[in-house]
Parts: sequence; structure tokens; C-alpha cells
Amino acid sequence: MSFQAYLENIKAKTGKGPEDFRQLAAEKGFTDGTTIKDGVKAGTIVQWLKDDFGLGHGHAMAIYALLKGSKSEDSE
Repeated sequence: MSFQAYLENIKAKTGKGPEDFRQLAAEKGFTDGTTIKDGVKAGTIVQWLKDDFGLGHGHAMAIYALLKGSKSEDSE
């Protein structure tokens, strides 16, 4: 599955896109708006996404990669 397909499936399931998750992560204090803050671990973000949005591990990791900046909406 391509990264774009992950994002499309996440949007279909949650109604939220990449910008929504960036905003929500900043509100939770996980990011400074552009990058993940020092000391915030992947597991913390993944658990939040699983608990609050019902995402599976792979989809939660896709959002983590997006927040980390290692992937973008344009990634394959």
C-alpha cells in the first residue's frame, strides 16, 4: 500500500487529513507545529492515535511518519 493510500484510508475512517493531525498533535503538546518535540516517543503518539481514532498500528505509524517529517502528503 502506498503512503498516499494510507492517508486516504485514514481520512475515510476518521474524517481527518494530515493538517488536522498536525493541528491535533500540536494541541496535545506532541509537536511544536512542525516537528515532534524532544522526548516525545513514537509509542506515545501511536497509542494516542489508536485510542482516540481507532487506528491500527500501521496507520498510526503513517501519521507518526508524517508528524516526524520523514514522509509527506506527496510521498509514494
